[in-house]
Amino acid sequence: MPPTLERQALLGDPQLAGVELCRAYSDLVDRWLAELYELEVGRNQGVALVAVGGYGRSELSPQSDIDLLLLHDGIVPIGEIAERIWYPIWDAGLKLGHAVRTPKEALRLAADDLDTATSMLSLRPVAGDRALAEDVASRSRTLWAKRAKRWLAELSRSVKQRHAVAGEVAFLLEPDLKDGRGGLRDVHAIRWAEAARTVMLEGDDDGLAEAYDTILSARVELHRRTGRRGDRLVLEEQDGVAGALGYPSADELMRAVSSAARRIAWTSDEVWDRVDSSLAGPLRSRLVRDREVAPGVVLRDGIVELHRFADPGADPLLGLRVAVAAATNATRIERRTLNRLAGEAPALGDPWPDGARSLLVELLLAGEPAIAVIESLDQRGIWVRVLPEWAKVRCRSQRNAYHTFTVDRHLCQAAVNAAALAEQVDRPDLLVVGALLHDIGKGEPGDHTEAGIELVGRIGPRMGFPPADVTVLQELVRHHLLLADVAVRRDLSDPGTIERVASQVRSLSTLRLLAALTEADSLATGPAAWNSWKAELVGELVDRVAHVLGGGEASEVTTTDRFPSEAQRARMAEGRRVVEASGDDLLVIAEDRPGMFSRVAGALALNGLDVLEAAAHSDDAGMAIETFRVQSAFGSVIPWERVVTDIEKALEGKLALHARLEERARMYRRDRRRALAPDPPTVLVDNDISTAATVIEVKAPDAVGVLYKITRAIAELDLDLRSAKVQTLGADVIDSFYVCDRSGGKVTDPNHLGELERAILHALAG
Repeated sequence: MPPTLERQALLGDPQLAGVELCRAYSDLVDRWLAELYELEVGRNQGVALVAVGGYGRSELSPQSDIDLLLLHDGIVPIGEIAERIWYPIWDAGLKLGHAVRTPKEALRLAADDLDTATSMLSLRPVAGDRALAEDVASRSRTLWAKRAKRWLAELSRSVKQRHAVAGEVAFLLEPDLKDGRGGLRDVHAIRWAEAARTVMLEGDDDGLAEAYDTILSARVELHRRTGRRGDRLVLEEQDGVAGALGYPSADELMRAVSSAARRIAWTSDEVWDRVDSSLAGPLRSRLVRDREVAPGVVLRDGIVELHRFADPGADPLLGLRVAVAAATNATRIERRTLNRLAGEAPALGDPWPDGARSLLVELLLAGEPAIAVIESLDQRGIWVRVLPEWAKVRCRSQRNAYHTFTVDRHLCQAAVNAAALAEQVDRPDLLVVGALLHDIGKGEPGDHTEAGIELVGRIGPRMGFPPADVTVLQELVRHHLLLADVAVRRDLSDPGTIERVASQVRSLSTLRLLAALTEADSLATGPAAWNSWKAELVGELVDRVAHVLGGGEASEVTTTDRFPSEAQRARMAEGRRVVEASGDDLLVIAEDRPGMFSRVAGALALNGLDVLEAAAHSDDAGMAIETFRVQSAFGSVIPWERVVTDIEKALEGKLALHARLEERARMYRRDRRRALAPDPPTVLVDNDISTAATVIEVKAPDAVGVLYKITRAIAELDLDLRSAKVQTLGADVIDSFYVCDRSGGKVTDPNHLGELERAILHALAG
């Protein structure tokens, strides 16, 4: 009988999880298939049912295919036998990968196809003629080893291609546990390579099995929980997987996954680098001569090594010199050198010895190659001797959809991004070190910025920076979000905004450092954190603040883009409705009436358009003008003809906006993968940053029609909306609105502000 009930019981057993569940499920399927074979086929010689692939490794995940190969000698009636085995498996609702081959056919395919060849390396008898199965398994392994050079070259290419598509496991928010760099397939590839020839050094296998089991356990539990195929550990499943595997929190699960994947990825990278080098042959060695690249450090066969007479215990700078040599030559550090540094190199101490800070800066300025070098040092416990505070951010997940990387990888990426911008600043050393440390406080409780300022106050002097430079580093930590936040959330045409930023930054040198850090940090955060629109706004803000810091007046740079312009005022004076669109921009001129802005925003949302920035103005003649910069949620081409028609209908009161948006919201959930319970909406009031208006900042979960709901509530309180800035951060929006009362002044009445907050929160709750 099919093991349906047994399978359900096994997968539902809370005492079984991870690897144990995986192997218990494989054993269950083994027993059932052996019984099925005995019942349907009997003891027929010349036929063997064998497991291959993941099932052959006894690693059957709940949603994996049962990969089977029916071997036969070409004499028995194999078609009838195959049907007796395959159909009961299908009838049981199990996923089956199947093939029927003679030994000759199987070996011929294994000689020409990489996937077939690797699957045969895990061939395991399940039922039938064991001698036949074991003979094919032995001949497959011999054939694999005989064609080692070809298969290793193909494997190396496939590993690189797979990494390019699947990305990282160790550093990504939602990793692909199987195909990602540092995932299960990397260990399989190493084992396959090892079956062809010895590719691992002594120590390579240390911890690899444990790391593999960690990733496999997470994958098995993901399959069990979701009941569907797929190996990406999405945010919404991380809490459940963590609980089932006994982790106290999803953060601890992801830290364990990250640590395991880093071990796998580092071992894999070194294995394939050695394989590629060996495949290149002796010609490479003849072309690359040994040379000393730093005191006690040589470049031999393209790899950085310690000179045999070098003494890491007596020379505390040796580790950093090795790291700089590897990064500047875009290569790796030889394993014995790493082991010697790990065993003998001391911590740098407090304060650092002369020259250490310059070496750290040189390492970071090397750019992208520095990441792999720092990772190698970190794998051997050397990096924390350089920066002990690193231990608390190592493998620390940032569990929101805005951040792509773990904290440690984010800091490394920000530093190398900053290196590419070094020519834009007066002090490249402060830029790259500031980028490396800007989020170092995320390893501490409480506000990460305040914690980071305190940590840098200790780290900077230890590195040997003078007090004035330490102050600048602390300012970079304190204000690393300032330019980005102001650029996308405040009205840059308001002199008060520019003056406020100038008073915080205080110097042109610091402003340039912050501008470069903002770009480097944003690029290291994720795809939603930096784009041409944000770059344009940050650049505009920096130019205006620089004018003020250079002795100019904020009004001199904020009046140049006064809204409305003279041409726009002239069009308003014509007294007729205008709805025009070009590219990403929309212009609306119409009779001034309460709720005009929300009607346009509602029509845009109805057509899947997100508002990035908006401005509004009304004149004494009863006309209003509004401009919008938008982006489409469904592609680069905006169907403006349809959108303009809907805006016209909305302005005329001929479109049931509220009802239509509710229908659209039910059809399209914007926050499709929000794993954590959303924070409740908040409303903040600022009457200081702007000289002319009250700033209302609303943070809320992103959803269809959010801007429409907020601006509709503002209109109901009889407030004049002057401008709006809209930003989406992951699954949340942070919208800022500049509003005035009907007399054109700020809203200062506490009761009025209280009612406004109540109206907005009520609209969002609905």
